[in-house]
Amino acid sequence: MIQPPILSDVRDRDEFVNRLFNDALGTFNIFAVHIGDRLGFYRELAKSPGLTSTELAARTGTQERYVREWLEQQAAACVLNVANSSVAPGERRFTLSPGRAEALTDHDSLNFAAPLAQLIAGAVSPLDQLLQAYRSGGGVPFGDYGVNMREGQASMNRPMLLKQLGEEWIPSMPDVHARLQSTPPASIADIGCGAGWASIGMAHSYPRVVVHGYDLDTASVVLAQSNVKQAGLQDRVQMFQRDAKGADLERRYDLVVAFECLHDMSDPVGVLQTMRGLLNANGTVMVVDERTLDTFQACTEAWEQILYGFSILHCLPAGMVDQPSAATGTVMRASTLQHYALEAGFQRVEILPIEHFFFRFYRLYP
Repeated sequence: MIQPPILSDVRDRDEFVNRLFNDALGTFNIFAVHIGDRLGFYRELAKSPGLTSTELAARTGTQERYVREWLEQQAAACVLNVANSSVAPGERRFTLSPGRAEALTDHDSLNFAAPLAQLIAGAVSPLDQLLQAYRSGGGVPFGDYGVNMREGQASMNRPMLLKQLGEEWIPSMPDVHARLQSTPPASIADIGCGAGWASIGMAHSYPRVVVHGYDLDTASVVLAQSNVKQAGLQDRVQMFQRDAKGADLERRYDLVVAFECLHDMSDPVGVLQTMRGLLNANGTVMVVDERTLDTFQACTEAWEQILYGFSILHCLPAGMVDQPSAATGTVMRASTLQHYALEAGFQRVEILPIEHFFFRFYRLYP
């Protein structure tokens, strides 16, 4: 005889099914934001007191029927406002509130959140390769995640690196801040420079410094070089497609930085050893990585869940390409970073007194 399910099990099942439904809803909303961002829908809506589907399609060079469905989805999801939902579909006028316009269109705002959708689109793009990596124990190269991962991550970090790096983060190390302002001009190495925004931010904040960015990803270096050129900083900022190893670079730099990339490295200890070797007699290493909890927790806070989400889809697979791998993943706890640093020959690790939702800031003493 089949026993009826226990009431608590039924409740748990139903709550979980409802949660999955809500997660699916959130997933659809993320990709709807991605569509609106990449096709310029939000930017046009932000410039207008209201647009119909025909007007928005004309302004963005897209097809009205698709635009109409997207507008209705955004209004149904309470992202956009609609003046009169009872009129004919083609006559409905949709608006974007100023606060949401900032979050979705203002590239310079610290609240710019649209790149998060692009970043997630990139994270899921090589899904078949990812499944195979789970079976084989191999990895998925960073380049295979494509333009959405590369540009999404760069755009997400850009406002912070341009506005906070030289104004808040580096000044938390007063001696380093003073050296970057002094003469002779200080030299900085930006390891895993990506799109170059950290290098650009430091060069803007410290007009005397010379910055060299290093990255192995061809497309990222090309993007970084373009960003440096647009910023008019070619005389002081150079981007190189190479690792930072080599006798030509040893003991050359006053500051060596790694922003949100060490957890992706297959050999973080080796990278930190290289960074230590780049320092001159009074040089400093600064590592910025994810703000994780100190220990693993089940049913944990939302930010930790997001970090694990990126880890299972992107950071761990990218770090498993080269073997042997430390297999760190996104959730690199402070104790793990300290262990890597001490193994790499650093004497001490200091967590800098900077409160930040996304990042934790480390100073490594050689």
